[in-house]
Amino acid sequence: MNAHDTIVVGAGPVGLWTAAELALGGGRPLVLERAEQRSPHSKALAIHPRTIEVLAMRAQEQAFLDGGLPVPDGHFGMLPARLDFRGLATPFPFLLAHPQLRTEELLEQHALGLGVVIRRGHRVSGLSQDEQGVTLRVGGPDGEYEITADHVVGADGAGSTVRRAAGIDFPGTDSTVFGFLGDVELADPPERPGFWHNEHGALIVAPIPGGGYRVTGYAPSALTSTLESLRETAKRIAGTDFGLHSPAWLSRFGNATRLAAEYRKGRVFLAGDAAHMHFPAGGVGLNVGLQDAMNLGWKLAAVQRGRADAALLDTYHPERHPVGVALGEHTKAQTALITATTEEGQSLRRFLADLLRTHPDVATALANTVTALDVRYPGTHPLAGQRLPATREQLHLLREGRPVLLAQETGPELKDLATSADLQLHETELPWPTIAVLMRPDGHVWAAGDTAGQLANAMAELPLT
Repeated sequence: MNAHDTIVVGAGPVGLWTAAELALGGGRPLVLERAEQRSPHSKALAIHPRTIEVLAMRAQEQAFLDGGLPVPDGHFGMLPARLDFRGLATPFPFLLAHPQLRTEELLEQHALGLGVVIRRGHRVSGLSQDEQGVTLRVGGPDGEYEITADHVVGADGAGSTVRRAAGIDFPGTDSTVFGFLGDVELADPPERPGFWHNEHGALIVAPIPGGGYRVTGYAPSALTSTLESLRETAKRIAGTDFGLHSPAWLSRFGNATRLAAEYRKGRVFLAGDAAHMHFPAGGVGLNVGLQDAMNLGWKLAAVQRGRADAALLDTYHPERHPVGVALGEHTKAQTALITATTEEGQSLRRFLADLLRTHPDVATALANTVTALDVRYPGTHPLAGQRLPATREQLHLLREGRPVLLAQETGPELKDLATSADLQLHETELPWPTIAVLMRPDGHVWAAGDTAGQLANAMAELPLT
């Protein structure tokens, strides 16, 4: 028996959450991270409502809420008509401004608390797999070595070594436009966070929780990542450089958009940026990655511990790959709007902004898309695969990472069903006219029934052992 049943490559948010899910399910995961220390820079600053729900399903959300700044709305392609999150069907109807550095610290604490082993300074150089397992070639502080596990999860970013070594294609498009980013201090900050968009480009200025400001956006002339270039670009777009100084980080990013052809190849799985890359419009990348990890982690743990048939792993790609397709589509659409600096582009932006203002249902649909609250997985029952629009208390019922039965009333037949299936049964109000639902550990309906018998029949079709 291998010392570790799953090796997760990459100790970013996606890798850490995957490993935590595996450990919560009784697994023995190992995380390998090539960097010796965590990056001091925060690529991502936004945690979306669905991701806060994911954290709440493991009772981990409070530390993030305590350290973040709730923002009641968001944007689509930097259109001036904001997307109001306050009416969304979630206990967390807001975007949470939260630096990735602190996100990773909290996720690592959670993973370590569950017994996850993390090795930093260990770089994977290749892999091979057969019917018995996956063997990784690794370079560590003490030299080269090989290590074998039942499964490997590549959470090692857009340049994923795991993806390349497994022979998984990564089709898509190269960058044609570039954005700029600076984490700086401002001597003369704007009265409120906001953005500017005109013929000179697009600019966002927002405070970073913990101190400083992020100045980011797009401009055709912003060709270098220097303080002077950032000042000139800000002044051209907003009429002032806000007295920006003391940069902690200056960077550029492109709109290359790619999606892994397979999220699974044999015993190798991909999650997060290793599976999908895109322009960082709307701050969706980290969020979709954590949701990949949530979908995969409990499934791997259930199969490895004998609670589910291996067929359960076949559902990962068909459930998450379409989410990646949609991610690429709406981030490319947002890129087109952000870079629409011509006269015609400005007219398009005004037209769409007016449409969102006069058609709130369209704005709500976009908000649900950006926040991933509209994700639904395939299923035969009308409720199967739907996300439960749960209360915070209902989300906490999933904290053990196991399926649970939720029922309007817990009669003897449902109690017998729960006992025979070794499931927790909770009486709670459901948003649908059905007697009970079996909830997956990731907060989606797995089976439903108007009677205990119907529910039992639906559960019999699931890959449970």
